[in-house]
Amino acid sequence: MSKVILLSESDLRACVTLDASTIDCVEHAFRLLATEKVVMPAILRLDIKEHNGEVDVKTAYLPGIDSFAIKVSPGFFDNPSLGLPSLNGMMVLLSARTGVPEALLLDNGYLTAVRTAAAGAVAARWLAREDASRVAVIGAGEQARLQLKALTLVRGIESATVWAPRIEAARRFADEMSRALGLHVSACADIAAALDGADIAVTTTPSHAPLIEAHHLHSGLHITAMGSDAEHKNEIAPAALAAARYVCDRLSQVRVLGELHHAIDAGLLAADTDFPELGQIIAGQRPGRTHRDEVTICDLTGTGAQDTAIATMAFSRAVAGGYGTAFES
Repeated sequence: MSKVILLSESDLRACVTLDASTIDCVEHAFRLLATEKVVMPAILRLDIKEHNGEVDVKTAYLPGIDSFAIKVSPGFFDNPSLGLPSLNGMMVLLSARTGVPEALLLDNGYLTAVRTAAAGAVAARWLAREDASRVAVIGAGEQARLQLKALTLVRGIESATVWAPRIEAARRFADEMSRALGLHVSACADIAAALDGADIAVTTTPSHAPLIEAHHLHSGLHITAMGSDAEHKNEIAPAALAAARYVCDRLSQVRVLGELHHAIDAGLLAADTDFPELGQIIAGQRPGRTHRDEVTICDLTGTGAQDTAIATMAFSRAVAGGYGTAFES
């Protein structure tokens, strides 16, 4: 018999917040991808088209960490009409030494949302100009809110613009985030207006057609693209990708389901190009931004390494704080 800890979303929210330590935790996972023999299989994906649903399963073993997570992450995009959230999920934490289950994290997607925002902050920390102060947010959902908050933790953000397919959603976002962060946030009716003068842009939508085109790019801009986590999603036009310095989270992954594969399919970038991964830049193996006027794009599709990193951190804090319910398996 072994003891398993059951952790609810409220337990996990008490243990993990979007703060500097969480950003550092996710950054460490990126560094390990570049410096250690991480075992991270390809994402297992299940599409349930008749219900507008998709399910991803991600996992990774990180050397030096005694546990590993297996995450099940559903997205059912008609759920709001049923009064349910679009995103959900849970993680199982197992011993990397014995395979024995240690914890069941019923986070309802909370840990994924936080680690995704933290990854955006890591990308900006290593690729955006140090004096970046204005953000353009594309999308107005939960992840858009978290991405903007995360950016304030790594750069001196003074103002933001937001564009969303529905202007009323953008206005709601602007009102809420202005109050929450003490920034001047304004809603824009079109993407060009949102991007005008921005130092950092972050795309957070499930768009199937490009939103940012090559003509939107300007000197010194950094873009973090995190919405394209499936083959059919696309936020950055192939011509825009080809016109910028491109960085990704995992090259083998983005060739299949990130922004990169659209540029490859369009014949604008070669499939065998050795683009830098963010972890390689963090580890000092590849250069990041090479000059002030460079345009950089970081393509984040989410990795099992990030899930293991945040799940083990959450579990450690939960045990230390006495959170969760223990039962015998």
